Amino acid sequence: MSGDSLVSGSFVIADYLVFAFMLMVSAAVGVYYAWADRGQRNSGDFLMGGRRLTALPVSLSLTASFMSAITVLSNPAEVYRYGASIGFYSLSYVLTMLVTSEVFLPVFYRLAITSTYEYLELRFNRATRLVGTVLFIVQTILYTGIVIYAPALALNQVTGMDLWGAVISTGVVCTFYCTMGGLKAVVWTDVFQLGVMLAGFLSVIIRSVVLQGGVLPIISDSQQGGRLNIWDFDTNPLRRHTFWTVTIGGTFVWVSIYGINQAQVQRYIACKSITHARLSLYINLLGLLSILLCSVFAGMCLFSVYKNCDPWTAGLVSAPDQLMPYLVMDILKDYPGVPGLFVAAAYSGSLSTVSSSINALAAVTVEDLIKPYTNMSEIHLSWTSKGLSLIYGVLCIGMAGLASLMGGILQAAVSIFGVIGGPLLGLFTLGILCPFANSKGALSGLVSGLVVSLWVGIGAQIYPPPPAMIRPLSLATEGCNFTTTESLNWTSTALSTQPTSITTGPVQSIDVKPLLADNWYSLSYLYFSPIGTIIAISVGLLVSLFTGGWKLKVESRLTLMKEDTALYHLVKFFKDRVMRRTGKLDLTRDREKKFGSTNPAFCDIELDITKSSIPS
Repeated sequence: MSGDSLVSGSFVIADYLVFAFMLMVSAAVGVYYAWADRGQRNSGDFLMGGRRLTALPVSLSLTASFMSAITVLSNPAEVYRYGASIGFYSLSYVLTMLVTSEVFLPVFYRLAITSTYEYLELRFNRATRLVGTVLFIVQTILYTGIVIYAPALALNQVTGMDLWGAVISTGVVCTFYCTMGGLKAVVWTDVFQLGVMLAGFLSVIIRSVVLQGGVLPIISDSQQGGRLNIWDFDTNPLRRHTFWTVTIGGTFVWVSIYGINQAQVQRYIACKSITHARLSLYINLLGLLSILLCSVFAGMCLFSVYKNCDPWTAGLVSAPDQLMPYLVMDILKDYPGVPGLFVAAAYSGSLSTVSSSINALAAVTVEDLIKPYTNMSEIHLSWTSKGLSLIYGVLCIGMAGLASLMGGILQAAVSIFGVIGGPLLGLFTLGILCPFANSKGALSGLVSGLVVSLWVGIGAQIYPPPPAMIRPLSLATEGCNFTTTESLNWTSTALSTQPTSITTGPVQSIDVKPLLADNWYSLSYLYFSPIGTIIAISVGLLVSLFTGGWKLKVESRLTLMKEDTALYHLVKFFKDRVMRRTGKLDLTRDREKKFGSTNPAFCDIELDITKSSIPS
């Protein structure tokens, strides 16, 4: 590992070709669907894929859309620096899918809505819907900016690819196929991009395993380096990653994404039947787990290769997010085209996220901000949604410029979802699980949850938690062969990155910190979401009860019915087996056969009367 490896590792023609190929395929899918669906002229087809999608592509698309470049670049670096405790996300994924398929999916699917925020108006009132919509739009644009910018920055510094060229090409291709092809294009490009992401991970993992001489040496290196110290059941909420913060905090964050985030809900509601929708969630669970496994193992490979010479402390890369591309350029530079594959993997992670965000933003804007207030024809609406896709694409590229001013990428992303998604999750939970919650309670709950989680989130940005809570693991640089200038450079950076008691001791006594800084602000960033949710629900319930919520009569279809859960059907199935001889249950069985597996948007006559927005 010589100091000039940064210069020598740069892109060759083959790499650019692989990368361009990935962009070309994505664009081609958009063109294909624009051409195939040219006959259908309504916004429902553009935004919802005509509600005729099947479980498999939808599930892969669900996986791809929030597994962005952040996953490809930051998870391995996270494992490299803090150990493999993010592997516990696997538990939170499982819990998330259970909660989503049992609580949120049945209600949204039954109502056959295009925008999840439509539900808020049906259940509460127009004001609640508007607040929810605006929050969602803000959250998504912020997040998308980070997602476009993160990989561009990391890859630019290591592979010498042009930063803004990369940002703008990603943004443009994405906007192009969203504007041309709508939800179907988004879903099918996601499927392709998920494949590219896995291929990129596997190329790195396989090469590392070959270099290190097998899987076992990598595991034993990680064990000795303390990277497998995951059995950490410390309940202290200030610790950054423990079993509890990752499983509980992670579950809240992911439920707020899968349960209520427009980008996800829009997809599984577009399935043919509720069974397909449920299935898509569970197949998607497999995808999430395999990507998590890959990224954690890639982090272990990263540590195993650099256990004696950490490129970050040695000043060869300027941010931990660049470690992964650095490893790729380092071990795969003799294989032209493979680094290109990895870069394509990182970018397709971004593309899939950005495209689902753009499509979701267009859907929400049309359904919540345009349809209720204007009287446009379907063709007009269809063109409007295409125009909006374009505008949001441009906006997100603009946000990428702002993202260049933010700090740690993974954390920034999760914090945005926690701070805004938490209170929104609380709001929807109130609506679905608490029949006596009214609109006053809902709005006050949402606002108070938002205020508190913003307060914690911004506080944590201003006063970062003390190193004792974050606990980065040791990184070694003994094995590096440097020239003298670089060793000087190394000692200076080593002091700044390795928290030693000498440097942090006196600083804190000089710094006048607010009282809250040491406990409230240094709360683990994964807990921002649960705090928002719990405060929103509890305030919402109290206010509802004080303002006469118990007198409220809510339509049963707006809350969770016991028939909605799979659990109920299991119990009923066993009862059925017992009662079959008596023949009491014939009526109900017949009725369920008729309506059970159909999408209410298309068959159920009653829905057409109550919901006039569906053209009958």
